[in-house]
Amino acid sequence: MKTMLLAIGGNSLIRAGEKGTTAEQLVNARRTAREIVKLVRERWRIVLTHGNGPQVGAALLRSERGASQVPGHPLDVCDACTQGEIGYLLQQSLDTELQLANLHIPVVTVLTQVLVSLDDPAMCNPAKPIGPFYSRTEAEERQRLFGWHIVEDAARGYRRVVPSPDPAEIVELQTIRELVEQGAFVIACGGGGIPVAWKDGRLQGVEAVIDKDRASALLALSLHVDLFVISTDTDYVYLDYRNINQRALETVGSRELQEYAEEGHFPPGNMGPKVESVLRFIDQGGREAIITSDVNLSRAVAGFAGTHVVPEDGLIEVAMHEQIELPAESR
Repeated sequence: MKTMLLAIGGNSLIRAGEKGTTAEQLVNARRTAREIVKLVRERWRIVLTHGNGPQVGAALLRSERGASQVPGHPLDVCDACTQGEIGYLLQQSLDTELQLANLHIPVVTVLTQVLVSLDDPAMCNPAKPIGPFYSRTEAEERQRLFGWHIVEDAARGYRRVVPSPDPAEIVELQTIRELVEQGAFVIACGGGGIPVAWKDGRLQGVEAVIDKDRASALLALSLHVDLFVISTDTDYVYLDYRNINQRALETVGSRELQEYAEEGHFPPGNMGPKVESVLRFIDQGGREAIITSDVNLSRAVAGFAGTHVVPEDGLIEVAMHEQIELPAESR
């Protein structure tokens, strides 16, 4: 049985225009679970990771606003809270959909810590968007009231940003590996994992949010999965996205995709980390990665949708299979 690492984005739980209520998230989780069960039917063993950008921003805002009534939570504890919250919604939805499909597979959520370096330059350069989108006026007001760092995010509005250090090691890796080998459907590294670091011989939380795609690539490589899939809010990776001449990438070699990234096609707060993560996976030995929307997951894995990223030798194999003419530089 082949193994897949599937990383689903925040849009799988909170869609554009929604407030993010528990009821809304549960409906979306059920929709996502139905699509995932199609992959389980095709005999994929799946490890699921997920984002938590909207949820962790909301958790931190609740904590800050309620601090006069109850003790507040640091950001790493908010990360842990959202792992439990989202893991619960996904686990319940998957249990239900697997049962309806007459598939008897245990689903388990692993509260996952991920080691980061306290010397990571990102700790002094907040860049990870979390929470909802605000107008410029609203964002500036929150910046004044709460001391937030604010940036414009992908031309959709303004969001709070926090430090996002690079993931170095997954603390619970061996436990995750053993659960997968025993046939469990594992949900892990939620929201990129809870950032932790060793200091004075003790493991301690770090106030940051790890990018879930980077953490997912690390977990995919550590587990030696056959396929790494990132679900997002677009069907494909596009060049010149949202311009009149935008072009979807279907099957692309890692070298070509790297060149597009260097040309600036993929914004750092949106598609950039996803492209960086699949390139990391391919360059360190992965055989295939896919970026697509949650509604196209099963079609993409079957080869009928999504952007498929392969190593250069894999691109040659695809060309031979499809009997297409390769560009001269790829021959």
